[in-house]
Amino acid sequence: MFLDYFALGIIFFVVIFIFYGIIAIHDIPYEIAKKRNHPQQDALHIAGWVSLFTLHAIWPFLWIWATLYREDRGWGFSDSRKRELILEGEVKELMNHVTALTDRLSLLEQRSAVTTPPVSDEHSKEA
Repeated sequence: MFLDYFALGIIFFVVIFIFYGIIAIHDIPYEIAKKRNHPQQDALHIAGWVSLFTLHAIWPFLWIWATLYREDRGWGFSDSRKRELILEGEVKELMNHVTALTDRLSLLEQRSAVTTPPVSDEHSKEA
């Protein structure tokens, strides 16, 4: 008689444990989204409750949706914005260098035009 009640108690405990475990699991994507400051936290939370009613059929997709976004890099997997800023700085540096070289070349051409005597017509006729 005691073992029957003990087995019934274990069954109730397991059922309650599984029930609360499923409820705790459904909220994991929302917690990830909240930690990452996801812009669609509320939608993930509601979709988590919907996944509870669909026996967690869409839960893996919610987990992927929650983990795709990070505040420091947005939706992408690479740091393309950072790379763009680096390249933009390098282009500006190269443009400044080209401008400095152009100014230097024009200054050198002016100096050589002033210091070299003009070629006379007699020398050009003889040649």
